[in-house]
Amino acid sequence: MRLSLLTFSLISLTACSGGGDSSKAPSSTKAEKSATKAAEPKKAAAAPVAEKAAEAPKEEAKPAADGAAAAKPGVAIPEGATVVTVNSSDAMQYDVKEIRVKAGAKVALTLNHTGKLPKTAMGHNLVILAAGADVMTFVTAATSAAAEDYVPKSQAESVIVATKLIGGGESDTVIFDAPAAGTYEFLCSFPGHYAIMKGKFIVE
Repeated sequence: MRLSLLTFSLISLTACSGGGDSSKAPSSTKAEKSATKAAEPKKAAAAPVAEKAAEAPKEEAKPAADGAAAAKPGVAIPEGATVVTVNSSDAMQYDVKEIRVKAGAKVALTLNHTGKLPKTAMGHNLVILAAGADVMTFVTAATSAAAEDYVPKSQAESVIVATKLIGGGESDTVIFDAPAAGTYEFLCSFPGHYAIMKGKFIVE
């Protein structure tokens, strides 16, 4: 009987001891959850900073220089003149196919050569032909007029205005009065360039 009571007491003590350990476990779990919650706000706080940095506006492109600034250095542009700038390149091209001005307006036309080749190899000019001019007759005569920048004097009546022949890195500005309303041809008269380098000069 005593042995049975002793055995029962030992079993009871063991059970109580195990119950005490399990009651401490939840406290440890609560502590871990509290630590996790305390760390979470710090991560959340960092997010808005990253978002603000990503939303910072990009610098806008600066506006291009005006036409007057693009004129050949030393050329005085008349007040109120219509400024026209045309760029040409080593790729044998103008950057415009059409020029529009008002009838009777004072026009300051600048031709730039943005390439590097010399004018003997890739020269460009800009010639505006008069109304009724025979384009092919002018182009044919220009081919043999190297001494005249390919703008032959024999065809003077066919020309409203023409820039000088220029090479890479050069520019030329001409100032003239726009003719009567109508559509005129402009072109480069350097041999072989007319097929590609041409456009319309429209006077309104």
